[in-house]
Amino acid sequence: MAEDKDWEFPASLQPGADDVGFDLDQALASVVGLRAEIPEDAFTAGILGTERAGNGVVIGENGVVLTIGYLITEAQSVWLSTIKGTVVPGHPLAYDQTTGFGLVQALGRLGLPAIRRGTADACAQGQRVILAGHGGRRHALKARILAKKEFAGYWEYVLDEAIFTAPAHPHWGGAALLDHEGRLAGIGSLLVQERVADKDVQGNMVVPIDLLEPILDDLLRFGRVNQPPKPWLGMYTAEIQGHLVVAGLAQGGPAHKAGIEIGDVVLEVAGEPLGHLADLYRKVWKRGPAGVEVVMTVGRDGARQPVRVRTVDRSEFLKKPKLH
Repeated sequence: MAEDKDWEFPASLQPGADDVGFDLDQALASVVGLRAEIPEDAFTAGILGTERAGNGVVIGENGVVLTIGYLITEAQSVWLSTIKGTVVPGHPLAYDQTTGFGLVQALGRLGLPAIRRGTADACAQGQRVILAGHGGRRHALKARILAKKEFAGYWEYVLDEAIFTAPAHPHWGGAALLDHEGRLAGIGSLLVQERVADKDVQGNMVVPIDLLEPILDDLLRFGRVNQPPKPWLGMYTAEIQGHLVVAGLAQGGPAHKAGIEIGDVVLEVAGEPLGHLADLYRKVWKRGPAGVEVVMTVGRDGARQPVRVRTVDRSEFLKKPKLH
């Protein structure tokens, strides 16, 4: 990956062997570069692009790599790069929409150790951690835990407790969050801005590794969690001045078909008033699995009106990976 040669963190921001009590270089060697190519007609191509690059972490001796799922969603080809310069193809094994995790199977020998997995419980607020991208110490950043709290994303995504770190890593996607013992505590997902001591601080949102353990066997066996999928609206909602406003719609998605319009204010789900964004999604999900009809009340032009949305399984809109 070209960016590996073009930049590095200042030495003062890089972790050193004296900063940790574990084999730093071995832990960092488990982080690989990941590049994916997505067809132009893929559902996510317009939002996430057709060429995606980030990181992954080797979690299995058989070449299983954990990453953040949006990097490999609908990918037709995946390439993995090691710190030794080896480049091998990969197969996208799974993408779990609930956690955001993705799995890739290396189709060649990586020759890298599998990282030890820890727990997000070992990462307390204020604690020092390392957020590491592919490229060894040059792309590893000394950071601190800013917060551990709920996160809701406009793409119908909720984490009960996400990890927020700072300073921000510029290549956060799929980066490894390492705890004080060098164990994998989470996977980098987003660039975010947090309010700390009346100042806006740029950092990263990290998905806790604890969410992987209950679903890993299913992802390896079936490519998805073996349970009914959550209902999907295809409605991109933002919190604006205390209101839940429809900011975008998936073309041909359930909300679009039901007549929801950009600018609508979502007021109720099944007659229940809404608070924040996570509240909207949780009230939709509790109606039943994908396919359930959800009645929402929206505000439009100063009037309230009910809208019936027949939900679907989001994966029905996505291209399926083909085995090489």
